[in-house]
Amino acid sequence: MPSEFSLIARHFTRPTRHTVLGVGDDCAIVAPSAGHELLVSSDMLVAGTHFLPDTDPLRLGWKTAAVNISDIAAMGGTPRWITLALSLPAADEAWIAALAQGFSECCTAFDVDWIGGDTTRGPLNLCATVFGEAPSGQAIRRGGARPGDEVWVSGWPGLAALGLRHLLDGIPLAEDWRAICVDALERPQPRVALGQSLRGIASAMLDVSDGLAGDLGHILNASACGAVLDEAALPLGPALAACNDAARARHCLLAGGDDYELVFTAPPSQRTALQAIAAAHGVPLTRIGACTAQTGLYLRAPDGRVEALAAQGFDHFA
Repeated sequence: MPSEFSLIARHFTRPTRHTVLGVGDDCAIVAPSAGHELLVSSDMLVAGTHFLPDTDPLRLGWKTAAVNISDIAAMGGTPRWITLALSLPAADEAWIAALAQGFSECCTAFDVDWIGGDTTRGPLNLCATVFGEAPSGQAIRRGGARPGDEVWVSGWPGLAALGLRHLLDGIPLAEDWRAICVDALERPQPRVALGQSLRGIASAMLDVSDGLAGDLGHILNASACGAVLDEAALPLGPALAACNDAARARHCLLAGGDDYELVFTAPPSQRTALQAIAAAHGVPLTRIGACTAQTGLYLRAPDGRVEALAAQGFDHFA
């Protein structure tokens, strides 16, 4: 059976581009860029809670890196370095090699140096810590939304939730949409470049990890304001429309989570700039509502009725 140190040496040691000293010592050494602030975030993925136990380890490795990198994207930063600690029941080297390959592929795709980690025996879970940079004073926080700001979201939230329901419950999906939805769940694409372009434009921002309504609720709570969303404006993409279940589609879009799209607020004066950013990145940006002085989150139906929206995001301890 391979030792912990041989596993780390074989599978966790990768070339680096932005690092003074990587894997192999007690600590890595990094040098943040002048005039920048350091952004740090950590996310844990636990089998049975965040991923299915039989998930392809190659895809699991990608997702573990991606969900952490997405936190840097959510603040308009540039991801630079990442570590990975994992607990696993047995030293299955083929499984570890595939996991490490997927993790490394995601790091390479977003120009992130993998600079360290740890392994131990135990129930299957993975914890990554990512470090990024943003020009001093320019990171986008969640507490900057103001009444009158508009609410926007990138891409097509809800695809990952639809993919999960397909895998768990066998919900039928057309073959082309099936691949897209499962990829959204297992190979999310952090909106790093988009997030950087939103510096100086977005007043508050989060990535959609726990559900659009729930994560928008975090912005509203931190900003001490509320919002009204227009149901007719929600980006119900072709895959959700094709499931032929309006209630399920709405639930996936508002409460599904695991999308890693960006939900943000911006003053109405930024509409033209946002349209240009959407075109430049080839990413849809949809205006879905507006912030209000009255706290709470509400949904306006096409007939004008307004209903309160619960914070429908995922809560580990609910």
